[in-house]
Amino acid sequence: MSESTQGAMQSLVADWSSDRVAFHVPWGKAMMWIFLLSDTFIFGSFLTGYMAVRISTTAAWPNPSEVFALTIGGHTLPLILIAIMTFVLITSSGTMAMAVNYAYRRDRKMAARLMLATALFGACFVGMQAFEWSKLIAEGVRPWGNPMGAAQFGSCFFMITGFHGLHVTAGVIYLSIVAVRVLRGRYEKVGYDIVEIAGLYWHFVDLVWVFIFALFYLW
Repeated sequence: MSESTQGAMQSLVADWSSDRVAFHVPWGKAMMWIFLLSDTFIFGSFLTGYMAVRISTTAAWPNPSEVFALTIGGHTLPLILIAIMTFVLITSSGTMAMAVNYAYRRDRKMAARLMLATALFGACFVGMQAFEWSKLIAEGVRPWGNPMGAAQFGSCFFMITGFHGLHVTAGVIYLSIVAVRVLRGRYEKVGYDIVEIAGLYWHFVDLVWVFIFALFYLW
């Protein structure tokens, strides 16, 4: 082995074994991108399967505007809860982006507050999703059946929204833990890359919801 090849191998080993930098980005950020890529395949498979079922089913598919409508003050409002949920989640992306900005400016108090605000938005989203689930369950929707039309509706709804809701719940816990550590100054010496890494996860969760919203509630 030539000296140049040996030197290149030693440099590669040093990058990977140091647990600091790989692919010219911090190691933690690279691993988050790899995780999000794998998650993209899972959500993509779910949504592709949903579209295949929706197109191929012969039974009438329930009208989302009717299924997800709420009666408020004697008026039936279609998709009002879903619209609020979407607004809350998109707003949380803004607070998360500001948290990353303040973290790199080393204003850890503002960064932590904005991360906790993001987690609070996420918790509100999960709470509204739980209400949505309980309403449909009370109306007889099940993963194996649906009194409103096609039986596949229940399984698609609970699987896709449940898997996304699980991601949001995990994100709320993750952001809360990181925010507390930021507030305590744990990352003062090593830097605040962890805030951006958490932000990548949260923005991914928000982006997935945009596709779910478009394909499940508007189609």
